[in-house]
Amino acid sequence: MTTDATGTTGTARTLAVPDLSLVVLIGATGSGKSTFAARHFKPTEVLSSDFCRGLVSDDENDQSASRDAFDVLHHIAGKRLAAGRLTVVDATSVQPESRKQLVALAREHDVLPVAVVLDIPESVCAERNAARPDRAALPRHVIQRHQRELRRSLRHLEREGFRKVHVLRGVAEAESAEVVLERRFNDLRHVTGPFDIVGDIHGCRSELETLLTKLGYALVHDETGRPVDAAHPEGRTAVFVGDLVDRGPDSPGVLRLVMGMVAAGHALCVPGNHENKLGRYLKGADVKLVHGLAETVEQLEREDARDPAFRDRVRDFIRSLVSHYVLDGGDLVVCHAGLPEKYHGRTSGRVRSHALYGDTTGETDEFGLPVRYPWAEDYRGRAAVVYGHTPTPKAGWLNNTICLDTGAVFGGRMTALRWPERELVDVPAERVWYAPVKPLTSEAPGGADGRPLDLADVTGRRAVETRHLGRVAVKEENAAAALEVMSRFAVDPRLLPYLPPTMAPCATSQEDGYLEHPAEAFASYRADGVRRVVCEEKHMGSRAVVLVCRDADVARERFGAAGGVTGALYTRTGRPFFDDPALTEGVLGRLARVVGGAGLWEELDTDWLLLDAELMPWSLKATGLLRHQYAAVGAASRTVLPAALAALESAAARGVDVAGLLAGQRARAGDAQAFTEAYRRYCWPVDGLDGVRLAPFQILAARGRTLVTLPHDEHLALVDRLIAHEEESAGAAGEPRILASTRRLVVDTGDEASVAEGTRWWLDLTAAGGEGMVVKPLQGLTARPDGRLVQPGVKCRGREYLRIVYGPEYTRPDNLARLRVRHLGHKRSLALREYALGLEALERLAAGEPLWRVHEAVFAVLALESEPVDPRL
Repeated sequence: MTTDATGTTGTARTLAVPDLSLVVLIGATGSGKSTFAARHFKPTEVLSSDFCRGLVSDDENDQSASRDAFDVLHHIAGKRLAAGRLTVVDATSVQPESRKQLVALAREHDVLPVAVVLDIPESVCAERNAARPDRAALPRHVIQRHQRELRRSLRHLEREGFRKVHVLRGVAEAESAEVVLERRFNDLRHVTGPFDIVGDIHGCRSELETLLTKLGYALVHDETGRPVDAAHPEGRTAVFVGDLVDRGPDSPGVLRLVMGMVAAGHALCVPGNHENKLGRYLKGADVKLVHGLAETVEQLEREDARDPAFRDRVRDFIRSLVSHYVLDGGDLVVCHAGLPEKYHGRTSGRVRSHALYGDTTGETDEFGLPVRYPWAEDYRGRAAVVYGHTPTPKAGWLNNTICLDTGAVFGGRMTALRWPERELVDVPAERVWYAPVKPLTSEAPGGADGRPLDLADVTGRRAVETRHLGRVAVKEENAAAALEVMSRFAVDPRLLPYLPPTMAPCATSQEDGYLEHPAEAFASYRADGVRRVVCEEKHMGSRAVVLVCRDADVARERFGAAGGVTGALYTRTGRPFFDDPALTEGVLGRLARVVGGAGLWEELDTDWLLLDAELMPWSLKATGLLRHQYAAVGAASRTVLPAALAALESAAARGVDVAGLLAGQRARAGDAQAFTEAYRRYCWPVDGLDGVRLAPFQILAARGRTLVTLPHDEHLALVDRLIAHEEESAGAAGEPRILASTRRLVVDTGDEASVAEGTRWWLDLTAAGGEGMVVKPLQGLTARPDGRLVQPGVKCRGREYLRIVYGPEYTRPDNLARLRVRHLGHKRSLALREYALGLEALERLAAGEPLWRVHEAVFAVLALESEPVDPRL
């Protein structure tokens, strides 16, 4: 049975408790609070003062430890409430001072405090205390004092701040009561849409009708021809962000339509500050008729003549509105003025105030209006927050938030967001209905220009949640190393949406004279259940990522690029390939024209592409490495070995037995010559763009989607179209070509003849001086039957190329035997983790998530590159 705070009894036998609240059990010692808590709540939800007393003193009965025990209890309760967990405090709490701290704790975390009072007779409490083997019998006067304090408290619990008070009188009521968790009014996570979220309307009924019609809703009219409902044939739900009224020509018409849609279940609505003020006026409060309220009041007075009950319905409707809604499994929050993540799903006056009015800096601008605090710039929440309130010329995403107030009443546009499509739909205002105090400016920043990164997003030990591999950990020291590279050497982070993963080599071969061989690559994929693989020529260049936009306007609007920049061309570690931006723009400009000429902008319905490629020659990026490491070895061998050979040959001519030594030195000279020829294949002269070759092999993403699930042969077919168009256009214009094709062969790992053909293809490729090949599952994203990702690709490098990696004489049998002891496990793990992070970055990019979310995954790839691993792998 429940009672209100006055002690009046009711008949209900259930105790309604909000599913996120602080429940305070109140009762004398021995009243059965612990038993009640154990019966109705999870063990993890209950915080017992006795238990906390034991934590700090090893004795639950040690009253001298109570102060520390309650410090512990309040700390744990605060952590649970901050995490959004129902929390139950099991203590006597019969004194106002102890309850005051708990009510303050609930308010601090914007949850409702709920009191459950166990009013049990003194004799029962005494009997129970005496029967407890774990506690010395308390003096009777302690129980009596508890009872007196409880009696004095009963009438004042609501006044103390408890939003719900349940009083259970007697043992029977306490034992028969049932606790029922009730969903908060703002918790509509079970409502999944799809939604059409409409920005501020401000009495512009005609524009609202036009927008709803454009969104596909069918308007329903009453007998007088006025719209009273609108339904979508596909069952979509409209959501209104508030400010339905004031300033515009027909606030009653807007209210009638929106109220009808809400009543019919076709819409949801949250209140705006203008509804809040109108509601207070309709309740008789003394409010100033300013900021458009006077026009609304006048329109309502005209409406009274036609529908006397309309005003009462409006008052009840406004009273029923909830400050904000959490929708779509928690992925979407809708409110009027925006809401930081810590307030999502919370219930307090502070939350309602922020949802209605936002927050201000305490300053005023030159127009006398309050300067709004830019909460969205600091937002890092998982849920998308859709709001209005602050007029802006154009809606744009900022850190997973978007403002839909595009100033319809001021002559701008009325805007809606389709969710989950993240598509904006708008209609122009029919006229300027109300002159704005100040011009529409983007006070609520949006678009790529306003998406800041924060140091806290990337530093320290982190765990990035990925869709395909779960949580990927990043060590603090690795993050620090990545920050050094990113901050000093990388391209503009807004143009760095992806970093490619490292690639593991195939398993070590036991073939005579080989360290790597295709047989191991084919066998590994066959064991993983991958039947068809594609073998792609490994180019003699450097891995490159190319972000190419249709033009500079697209790069500025989508990625926040500086003026004149059309994209980026960067290395595996995010560094620009060219010191001269003009060379980068030369490559991007040529590529954009070729994409357009091949018809891919239209075919892929995009105005930007992200490509994985190889840029050649290798000497473009690795000049220092070639000069100081590889060329030095070749030069030293050419200086020393000819003289040594000449001396040995002279000794042999004199009859000295140096045949073994001479043969060894001749083999060394041959190895050195092969080493020099191997690295020289990666170098050729470049003059501007003349000599530069770009070999794309995968289109990673386009506007609104990733393309990594496409089979690799389809990617290469698209690239072939680009190359064919460039051959035609460059030949006609007399320009040098920059695009290079990638030779490929599809192999069936379960067919011996196909495997043999793939092996011959690799042998021919490497015999002709090629570096080797990359073997990939033909399907773009492949997993084992148990759901685990398989390696996205393994490299199988040619015998001569590996001289560059392992040294000129690595093919000697003794050296090969030593090198075959390669530990590939860490490299393979690293490749899979970086692959999963890369996929995560692409999916976040395609979904339109904020830059910090994309960069969280990109940065983690770079951080993992700092893990110690044999660089020769």
